[in-house]
Amino acid sequence: MTSLSVNINKIATLRNARGGENPNVVNVAKDCERFGAQGITIHPRPDERHITTKDVYDLAPIVTTEFNIEGYPDERFLELVKKNKPAQATLVPDPPGVLTSNAGWDTIKHQDFLKDVISQLKGMGVRTSIFIGTDLNLIESAAKIGTDRIELYTEPYAANYAKDREKAVEPFVLAAKKAQEVGLGINAGHDLSLENLKYLKEQIPFLDEVSIGHALICDALYFGLENTIQLYLRELREEGS
Repeated sequence: MTSLSVNINKIATLRNARGGENPNVVNVAKDCERFGAQGITIHPRPDERHITTKDVYDLAPIVTTEFNIEGYPDERFLELVKKNKPAQATLVPDPPGVLTSNAGWDTIKHQDFLKDVISQLKGMGVRTSIFIGTDLNLIESAAKIGTDRIELYTEPYAANYAKDREKAVEPFVLAAKKAQEVGLGINAGHDLSLENLKYLKEQIPFLDEVSIGHALICDALYFGLENTIQLYLRELREEGS
């Protein structure tokens, strides 16, 4: 079964809007795990617009499922990973001021940089994943630089799902098959939702993990957090299981 990692950035955004500790990101992370999530994802940006440095240190000791820290691999990020030892570090090519992740790595152009970063992370005993698009050449290059997994940037799939879901998913299926062929694990994330998740899973049944935040937290406002996580898990479940 594909694992569900809940991205709790939006919980921190809500807390930061008012200050204080309500909602409490540590308690929400514990609840997500208790309700069935197989992982917790955070993206501690330099401006601390949602997840703060303190949050990283608070969450690391209490996450009992897979702890995934994503971000641009600068010195600050690498220090956070080194000190907190998540199960996985997901590398994204975000410049500091970007609103949300909006592109994957050019693993050819940044080959030397990424190879060095991945080597450092592996030395820390941390699994690596690279945020990437569907260009097959870039996926082949990702394998050459030593990453364990890729995370497919699924915004184009989500944006075009309602128009033509078969056409929207096709490049992701080809990309996933290429990744599997070159020995990479496959994660996926960005704008996945209850509307489009099941079809993606059906077309790429060997997905290792999806990371979902914004849509899941929005759904939780209506359905409740526990029920929402169960709804997402149901979309990922194999038929008959």
